[in-house]
Amino acid sequence: MELRHLQHFVAVAEDQHFTRAAERLMVSQSGLSASIRALERELQTPLFVRTTRRVTLTEAGRALLGEAERILAQVRSAHEAVAAVQGVLRGTLALGTEQCIAGVHVAGLLAAFRRRHPDVEIRLRQAGSGVLAEEVAAGRLDLAFAYRTQADTDQLRSVSLTGEPMTVLCHPTHRLATGGAAVTPEELGGEVFVDFHPDWGPRRTTDTAFAAAGVRRTVALEVNDVHSLLDLVDENLGIAVAPRHFRHKREALTALPVKGTGEAVYETVALLPPPQATSPAARALMALLEQGTHEGP
Repeated sequence: MELRHLQHFVAVAEDQHFTRAAERLMVSQSGLSASIRALERELQTPLFVRTTRRVTLTEAGRALLGEAERILAQVRSAHEAVAAVQGVLRGTLALGTEQCIAGVHVAGLLAAFRRRHPDVEIRLRQAGSGVLAEEVAAGRLDLAFAYRTQADTDQLRSVSLTGEPMTVLCHPTHRLATGGAAVTPEELGGEVFVDFHPDWGPRRTTDTAFAAAGVRRTVALEVNDVHSLLDLVDENLGIAVAPRHFRHKREALTALPVKGTGEAVYETVALLPPPQATSPAARALMALLEQGTHEGP
């Protein structure tokens, strides 16, 4: 099994199209097709279902994809490790992050990294914590800053960044704002909620806390960015339960503590592969983070 066969396979799986994958890889479509056929012959099973419009993975193809991505990530790490020993950090840093993550100023950290390692190409992807964990475990990302969604595994480990309580944000004229006291999930059960997609860390934290309290809530207004959430609350269209540091992004909103949710804490972490699979670029970024080369929100 040749590495180029795995590279071609992963590209077709990502693009779901031979022509687009061939253009991205800068190879001929016939050469790409021949490479995939050779891999299928070696494995003695079809890897794709081909149609006139796109290709999709077979069950065998889905099984191979994760392993192929991990193999290619390890090969890339090996190349970068050799370069690092020679005194030059090269290659790519593929970083994922949730929006407005606590405990790290991502832009400042990346700026410091670029000054220190100008030969490394930085790639950034923003997504929910569940997706980011899958991307790191699969080798598609070198590391990610996210909400802790699971315990450490043999493919994924976490380094704690910070933890903070959740806070209710509401319009100053809302009935909750007039009391100014801490509120319980039971007192919020009938409210209209603004919240993020279920994959996002703040949403997962809130859903878990309300489920533990036995309170059912309905998210009527679902958004995918922090500023939209704050805008909707600012227009008194609903309330939000968000990490405490969000209150500083919109000082006009009223912030109330949440009580009766046990130890529900929004904990942010750096997600990384096992130490032996962590790329030199990821280790260098974490070293800057540990040195305090950032400012958290």
